[in-house]
Amino acid sequence: MWLQIKILLMLSNVQKDTCPVPQKLVKCANAEYDLVVIGGGSGGLAAAKEATALGAKVAVLDYVTPTPIGTKWGLGGTCVNVGCIPKKLMHQAALLGEAIHDAKTYGWELEPENIHHSWESLKDAVQGHIKSVNWVTRVELRDKKVEYINGQGKFVDPHTIHTQTKQGERTLTAKYFLIAVGGRPRYPDIPGAVEYGITSDDIFSLPKPPGKTLIVGAGYIGLECAGFLRGLGYEATVLIRSIPLRGFDQQMANLIVAEMEDKGVKFEHRCIPKSVEKADDGRLKVVWQNEHSEEFSDIFDTVLFAIGRRALTKELDIDKSGVKVAPDNEKIDAENEQTNVPHIFAVGDVLYKKPELTPVAIHAGRLLARRLFGGSTIHMDYDNVATTVFTPLEYGVVGLSEETAIERFGEDNIEVYHAYYKPTEFFIPQKSIVHCYLKVVAMREGDQKVLGMHFIGPQAGEVIQGFSAAMKCKLTIKCMMDTVGIHPTIAEELTRIKITRRSGLDPSPQACCS
Repeated sequence: MWLQIKILLMLSNVQKDTCPVPQKLVKCANAEYDLVVIGGGSGGLAAAKEATALGAKVAVLDYVTPTPIGTKWGLGGTCVNVGCIPKKLMHQAALLGEAIHDAKTYGWELEPENIHHSWESLKDAVQGHIKSVNWVTRVELRDKKVEYINGQGKFVDPHTIHTQTKQGERTLTAKYFLIAVGGRPRYPDIPGAVEYGITSDDIFSLPKPPGKTLIVGAGYIGLECAGFLRGLGYEATVLIRSIPLRGFDQQMANLIVAEMEDKGVKFEHRCIPKSVEKADDGRLKVVWQNEHSEEFSDIFDTVLFAIGRRALTKELDIDKSGVKVAPDNEKIDAENEQTNVPHIFAVGDVLYKKPELTPVAIHAGRLLARRLFGGSTIHMDYDNVATTVFTPLEYGVVGLSEETAIERFGEDNIEVYHAYYKPTEFFIPQKSIVHCYLKVVAMREGDQKVLGMHFIGPQAGEVIQGFSAAMKCKLTIKCMMDTVGIHPTIAEELTRIKITRRSGLDPSPQACCS
């Protein structure tokens, strides 16, 4: 009898100390909150709002450290303030500039000498929209009873967070913590980079026109910025250290680079920056080196670094929480968003080897809140997440690159369908179609399960979004070929694929209605 009582007491203490993920909400002893979210970006806010809807008491801490040139922003995280939203708006501005020239061929009478672009007007319009979103986000948190604390959270121990706000110091305890701090751009360790350079954190609120711009880095952020800057009429040069769009299908990545070159973007391949300094006229002299150790230099008005991002875990004093981070980039390697500390979770860009995409963070945050407070058992599926690179000619993708498919299944076991095509809206302006291309990577046997879909062309993001749902439903080549397309649309081209690379047949555009 005494042994049974002792075992029950031990189990009771374990439950009290570890607070395992419950099927029903159970308060931990002396915890002020059920959930404290550190980071007011997409993933953190989604989790916080979902948790309060399920009856949890939630606080969100959010603080933005100004950039080296002083840029700061409001609640909403990278996507709202310095990412997806302003990027898409400036991309749209560049597309409209191109459409103005196309309009003449469609009968619109325009006077080119009266057409010019105002950077200040665009910047003010973009920032005005962002501030309205910041305000709506704060109001929504208040309405949903989520406590918003404008302060940077730092761990004191695994169950305690400390923050400094304008109102004073605060210490918060919680049953669960969610790390959703995301990341910030990195600067290269070269003279003048921090003093004179900017990043994507600054470009969307830059008070003066960027002028002739050097973009260091050829990931999706670097290429997107180069694309809309060139579209707005500014000279843009990109330094590529190794390959463009690392992690993406390289055939498609090189097509994007070629298309941007046709649009007037300059590329310096296999080059790294060595220094940035102020020239006599106040502009910026940049020295860079190629793979043969040859040095080159040029003068620019703006130098934008897009060489990657670092997770903001160090700023949390994360070592005091017991959470382990990856040694190579300070990100958190979490299984099903749960860190090595059972009551501490993480979502969004702070996660190790997970897609750095806003919808991913939002979905993962909501699912986590439902598991913690709603009895759900559904986990985030990180496979076949669609995305789009908003370069002048967009690149939409879902699933595996051709390289990854070959690596996983072997070249003899996959089939690659491909085609060039001509968008209807390109007919009258007689625009080049040399880079309008699509590729579907599939298994070679049976109904040919689709492994990856790649599409370069106008509105690629809209095209690939629908097909990503089909991918979740085990799309096959047979199913695609049995699908009747909407004519005349560019998405229709994906239902007309029939030429494989293995066949050696010409993948040039098919006749309009064949």
